[in-house]
Amino acid sequence: MTAVLSGSADIGFMGSEASIYTYNEGANDYVVNFAQLTQRAGNFLVAREEMPDFKWEDLKGKNVLGGRKGGMPEMVFEYILKQNNIDPQKDVKIDQSIDFGSTAAAFSGGQGDFSVEFEPSATALEKEKDGYVVASLGTDSGYVPYTAFSAKQSYIKENPEIIQGFTNALQKGMDFVQTHKPDEIASVIEPQFKETDLDTITTIVTRYYEQDTWKDNLVFEKESFELLQDILEEAGELTKRAPYEELVNVEFAQTASK
Repeated sequence: MTAVLSGSADIGFMGSEASIYTYNEGANDYVVNFAQLTQRAGNFLVAREEMPDFKWEDLKGKNVLGGRKGGMPEMVFEYILKQNNIDPQKDVKIDQSIDFGSTAAAFSGGQGDFSVEFEPSATALEKEKDGYVVASLGTDSGYVPYTAFSAKQSYIKENPEIIQGFTNALQKGMDFVQTHKPDEIASVIEPQFKETDLDTITTIVTRYYEQDTWKDNLVFEKESFELLQDILEEAGELTKRAPYEELVNVEFAQTASK
């Protein structure tokens, strides 16, 4: 967001909550979301043992390695807890002191009863038999606009053909995802993940694929935007709700999906 606002980047890819924060802070040339990529949170709850009948109430009284306060992963986690009548402050001990990239190692080392992990950490813990995925935060939180492409109002106005061409290219990627199986997708993206073997990449893609992580089009719907603001409000991170009509432009995505 800093790079986009300062002009050192023309287009940003980030959690769309950032656009709400900067709008509410009074940015003149604020950032507008023009293409939504993912519609599910991408993290998973990992337990020490297999729990085929896991219920969120199982977390009561337990120690969970969470994310930093105010970060989207932690806010989605707490939103799910509240939806299941669990008080994040009283019913569960959430450890927020561990750096985002170090929670899997801490969990392997014996810290916590559960851990909230992104890929490839969730699958890596399973492969090492150090943990087991028991729930998907993406599935249980609903269709959250987790990541989107955005640009400043002025850039979109002055460069509509660049934004449209960029969105068209993204839509081609979405079309590929919708018309190919996880193992085919994994083979295509394998060169970008040199440190991860194809089998692991396929497992990860399959997990995301089966929970409908990627949108079939890039249209950022109002319902998703309002759910995002519900989550921010529940977490106490939102001073006031921002207008969907100001922060989302669906024209480019609608044209690309035709």
